[in-house]
Amino acid sequence: MKVCVYAIAKNEEKFVPRWLDSMREADEIYVLDTGSTDNTVRLLKEGGAIVESKTFTPFRFDIARNASLQMVPDDADLCVCTDLDEVFAPGWRKGLEEAASTGAEQIYYRYTWDFAPDGSEGHVFFIGNAHVRRGFEWRHPVHEVLYSADGREVKTIRAAGVWLKHLADPFKSRAQYLPLLELSVQEESENDRNSHYLGREYFFYGRYDDAIRELNRHLSLKSSVWKDERAASMRYISRCYLAKGDMANSEKWILRAVAEAGYLREPWVDAAQFYIRAKMWHGAAFCALRALEITQRSMSYINEPAAWGYAPYDCLAVALFYLGDLKGSLENAQKAVAANASDARLRDNLTLIQAAAVAAQKE
Repeated sequence: MKVCVYAIAKNEEKFVPRWLDSMREADEIYVLDTGSTDNTVRLLKEGGAIVESKTFTPFRFDIARNASLQMVPDDADLCVCTDLDEVFAPGWRKGLEEAASTGAEQIYYRYTWDFAPDGSEGHVFFIGNAHVRRGFEWRHPVHEVLYSADGREVKTIRAAGVWLKHLADPFKSRAQYLPLLELSVQEESENDRNSHYLGREYFFYGRYDDAIRELNRHLSLKSSVWKDERAASMRYISRCYLAKGDMANSEKWILRAVAEAGYLREPWVDAAQFYIRAKMWHGAAFCALRALEITQRSMSYINEPAAWGYAPYDCLAVALFYLGDLKGSLENAQKAVAANASDARLRDNLTLIQAAAVAAQKE
C-alpha cells in the first residue's frame, strides 16, 4: 500500500524538522507552500518533501488544500492530510493500513487539539483526514471539511491506536478566521456547522450581540439537529448574556442547554458555574453532582477539558463550603487541585477550606 502525506504551509520553519520526522512512515510527503518568506521551503526540500509554491488571493483553506491534494500522484492508495504543527505518535502507518484493509474510504483517528500546562490532553476528538486518493474534496473557506466529491455516502472507520497531536504555536494569529467564517456563512447560509462556528467566534471576540443573533439563527436552521452542537450554542448564548450582566437570560439559556443534552457533562458544569456566580449554593451543588454522574466523555469537538478536570469538583467544593459541609468541601477541593495543581485560585481555596475544617474540629 502506498501512503502519501500532503499539507499546506506558510512560514512554519520552526515546525518543519519535527513534522518531517513524524511523517517519515509515509512513502512520500507533499507540501504546497502558500507564500513563505522564511526557510520553510528550503528545509522541507532538504528533508525530502516534494514542495510546490502557490499563492491564493484571497486566501481560503479549502482551495489551498485541494491544490495540495492534487500534488499527490494517482497511484497513491491512502492520502493523509496534516498540518505542520501536528505530529503522529509512532506506528500511525500500520494503524491506518489496517483500517484501510477493511475497504474503508475515509479513516478517522484520535486527535488532541491542545494540551494543559502539565501535559495532559485538552480537547480530544476524532478527525477523518485520511482517505483514498480519488473521490474527495475539501470545502469551506475555513474550518474546512473533507467531503465526498460526488455526494455519495462513503465507508468510514475509526483506526485503533492512531493518534495525531496538535502542538500549535500559541502566538499564531487567528485574525483571518472571523472574516473567513463570515464568508462561509454567506456562501452556505443553511450550513448549521458553519453557523455555530461563526457564532462561537463572535463570542470569542466579545461581540456578544452578534454571537447571540448568529447562535439563535443556528438553532433555527432545519439542519440543526445534532443535540450536542445545539446545546453548545445554547451554552454560548448563556455566556454572552452573563458577560452582558443579564443573569435571567443567562440562566434561561443554560437550563435550555441542560434540557437539550443533559447526557453531556458540559451543560451541567456551566450550570453549576452559573449558580456559583449567583450564590445559589443548592443549585450549584446539584448541578455539579449531576455532572460527576456522567463518566463517559464525548469524543466530538464539543467536549471541554475543564468539565472533565477540575471544574465540577471546584464548583462542588465551593457550594458545599457555603452549605456547611466542610468534609465534602475539602474532599472536592483536593480533587480540584489534583486535576489542576497549577491554578493558584484552586490552591488558595483548598488552603481556606482546610483552615475552616481544622477550626471546626477544635470547636
